[in-house]
Amino acid sequence: MIQVKRFVVGPVLTNCYVLVDPEASECLVIDPGFDAEEVLKWIEGEGLKVSLIVNTHGHFDHVASNGLLKEGTGAKLAIHPDDLQILRSAPSLALLFGLYMKPSPEPDMFLREGDVVRVGRFELKVIHTPGHTPGSISLLGEGMVFSGDTLFRGSIGRTDLPGGSFELLIETIKTKLLTLPDETIVYPGHGEPTTIGEERRWGVGGWVS
Repeated sequence: MIQVKRFVVGPVLTNCYVLVDPEASECLVIDPGFDAEEVLKWIEGEGLKVSLIVNTHGHFDHVASNGLLKEGTGAKLAIHPDDLQILRSAPSLALLFGLYMKPSPEPDMFLREGDVVRVGRFELKVIHTPGHTPGSISLLGEGMVFSGDTLFRGSIGRTDLPGGSFELLIETIKTKLLTLPDETIVYPGHGEPTTIGEERRWGVGGWVS
């Protein structure tokens, strides 16, 4: 089974995930936010090759260490094309929150609905989950889903930033995430993991009925 290593990085406490196939000595990195030096150090210490760096969306707290990880590992960077402008404008948005980040490198590839990313022997399917941002994606595989800032434990992503849509987010959660099996583990962009069944049971904080 694929192994999941979670790092909580930066001032916004963003979850950066490293998905590992230990037999292949290969990993995939999701959302390297601020201060991800610890993530790179751990990867190097484990002797892992990074197959891909994936941004679930382009907000600054999820992309601030894209350059660090690319330079340190030589891996390609991937994001949904609808979030390219948000990725490019991430430093400007960070400044509005009193934070500084270097511009992210341009993505090497785009991920769209139905695409598959691989880490060693394992595959994860790309689900386009817009609402928090136009190009937000989730990654589904091995009985787990990495939901970015779309779905949290007992809550949902904010929609008051440029490109956000509350109505679209709710529709996305209803039709693309809550339709997954109850036992599916949800690894969100912030906070603790949950399950689809738990979020369906409690109506994700009363937003989704």
